[in-house]
Amino acid sequence: MGPGGRLEQRTRELLAADDVRGAATEVLRELGPHVLRYLRSIIRDEDDARDAFSVFAEDLWRGLPEFRFEAPLRSWCYRVAWHAALRVRNDSYRRHGRRLETGEASALAAELHTTEPRLEGQLRSLEALREALSPEEQSLLVLRVDQQLPWEEVSLVQLGDADPRSVATLRKKFERLKERLARLARARGLID
Repeated sequence: MGPGGRLEQRTRELLAADDVRGAATEVLRELGPHVLRYLRSIIRDEDDARDAFSVFAEDLWRGLPEFRFEAPLRSWCYRVAWHAALRVRNDSYRRHGRRLETGEASALAAELHTTEPRLEGQLRSLEALREALSPEEQSLLVLRVDQQLPWEEVSLVQLGDADPRSVATLRKKFERLKERLARLARARGLID
């Protein structure tokens, strides 16, 4: 059983024992740093990424007891994070709701945020290329390349299902995205 399988098994056990706090803590500790990197990559603003991570942690905490393990836990977490990023990007949660109070999930999110090392040494040119992408394109790139999720999981995160046509659509979109990035890189003199 791989690391993801162990996390899913442990999460199931904790939820079966009505230990939502323990289950959420395990998931946040294991997947939180990866989710935070994902959010930083697609949002590109440290404060907004931190806000999105807090929203993600709160949503995970609330939603985990209802999670039925019909999809991989990791995919579900990235989907929750994607929706948190959209809410922060659209700023609707700030206009229509109150700021989240510091609770256990927010405190744990803050702890993970401060212990996660900052991504340093990224080439400015690579960052500039990523900035030319839409949030959806950035999400596709990060999930597939940076996080190395299989196509079915990328489809679950971005489209909410993993049927073969959805997966094929994402693969084609990814191929077009790679071609576009290559054109941009050539136009900026980054590659020949």
